Amino acid sequence: MKRLLIVSCAGILAIGTPALAQQAGKPIARADFIKNLDTKFNGIDTNHDGRVSRDEIAAAQQRDLQAAKAALDKRLQDGFRKLDTNRDGKLSLEEFMASEPAIKTTVTADQMLQNLDTNHDGKVSVEEFRAPQLATFNRIDINHDGVVTPQEYQAAGGKTQVAPVVQKK
Repeated sequence: MKRLLIVSCAGILAIGTPALAQQAGKPIARADFIKNLDTKFNGIDTNHDGRVSRDEIAAAQQRDLQAAKAALDKRLQDGFRKLDTNRDGKLSLEEFMASEPAIKTTVTADQMLQNLDTNHDGKVSVEEFRAPQLATFNRIDINHDGVVTPQEYQAAGGKTQVAPVVQKK
């Protein structure tokens, strides 16, 4: 019986969570929190007997699911309308592809040149180009045998890039 009460209370509190979620980021007084819980409880207790039954909880869950579905449907429809630029009710490949965000570099050519051009002659030699990544390779190659094994790569964190990527000095 005690376990059923705990499970029931957990279900009721889960149903009451949206009231608290709306307050996220804002301070809420205990009295206001209780008022929100009581308002939610009274909305679930449709026969107003001071208790919520399984059927009332199920009905409240169904209402919440329907409201969530309606909100999701609206968001999806709004997104579709935004992509459907010619307003024909169909989404062409061109319209869909136009929604893709632009791909940008994180480092400008000037920044890359400045980082790689160690002798400051305005050009990057093959040695200057290799140097940052060879330093990374050498750091990962723990036993310095000229081969990076999967174990050494994992020991380095498994995220280190061994590719021509500029590293800040």
